[in-house]
Amino acid sequence: MNKKKVAILGSTGSIGTQALEVIESNPQYFEVEILTAQNNAGLLIKQAIKHRPNAVVIGNEELYKKVKEALEPLYIKVFCGEKALEEIVEFDSIDIILTAMVGFAGLKPTIKAIEAKKNIALANKETLVVAGKMITEKARKAGINIYPVDSEHSAIFQCLAGEFYNPIEKIYLTASGGPFRGKDRDFLKNVKKEAALKHPNWDMGCKITIDSATLMNKGLEVIEAKWLFELNTDQIDVIVHPQSIIHSIVQFKDGSMKAQMGLPDMKLPIQYALAYPKRIYSDFKRFNFLDFPELTFEQPDRESFRNLDLAFYAMKKDGNMPCILNAANEVAVAAFLKDQVGFLRMPEIIEKTMASVCFLPEPEYDDLVRSDKEARIFARELIYGPSHKESCL
Repeated sequence: MNKKKVAILGSTGSIGTQALEVIESNPQYFEVEILTAQNNAGLLIKQAIKHRPNAVVIGNEELYKKVKEALEPLYIKVFCGEKALEEIVEFDSIDIILTAMVGFAGLKPTIKAIEAKKNIALANKETLVVAGKMITEKARKAGINIYPVDSEHSAIFQCLAGEFYNPIEKIYLTASGGPFRGKDRDFLKNVKKEAALKHPNWDMGCKITIDSATLMNKGLEVIEAKWLFELNTDQIDVIVHPQSIIHSIVQFKDGSMKAQMGLPDMKLPIQYALAYPKRIYSDFKRFNFLDFPELTFEQPDRESFRNLDLAFYAMKKDGNMPCILNAANEVAVAAFLKDQVGFLRMPEIIEKTMASVCFLPEPEYDDLVRSDKEARIFARELIYGPSHKESCL
């Protein structure tokens, strides 16, 4: 396998930092070419000093001078701002781009990367949630591959190896159930962010951890799976699997089922996506059946955790509805992390936003940008009141 030069968009986040660990452990296979971050200039500088990329981008332009001065002696190119992020993915030296940015912000750089004919390891699920049809069509026309990094989608991708001509009957995305599995609405109305951030199995960033607690993360993954694997709504189901050992299941038309198993460690799907189609050695901890004498499954509690049904509704409605769902959720989660709304208030904000923002059945890119902005403004008004409107424009 030839050494791959990797660009990591969002290198200071949970996925980005774990990807750098994978690269560091496999210097014969990978080399860091580009690193980007939005605000965490300190960590970006440390990463750049250690991994010596060709260039870095700091999204916050106010931090440019700090990063530039720190890296100038190492002859590392430093750029800043949204435009630089979109342009840097076009570097000829890049072999694969890991999109690990959080939220809607990852959409435009991903589009630019596809247009530059770069293969993508996709960790930014919101890209396919918001613009799945557009992204998959562009990737197909450009002749590039999108390798899923989410553990559930990586599991499905692995289960489909060698099954190209065998149609999928159904897939089951597994969910841990989060920290509040089994809790009812009376309990949930009083939970705080500190409890919601204590995921039982996975070590993730704050936003995705809250999404896991509300089951919105699973809802977003449902929409992502539709586009990644060209599925209909009725071909996708969610099952709660508290041990997080079976990462997802594919059922074929003969009734046979394949499951991908392993300990909950995001470095494995990251490494699989970067190294594909080759499996390379890792020293990750191995699964032992005797440590897990029981693997259990149950239905998700859709009454207590309403975000899952909201996501299924958005997927069925299609158009710009998943974009509206995602924008409202990002606003609601940010407010919850600031103790400005309660846990059960989040799905209420999302549902009201979905019912109020103009629906577009066939949105173009500019339509999605406007829908995202309109949904954020509406959701913020629900939280902070109409006087907040001007500051959101």
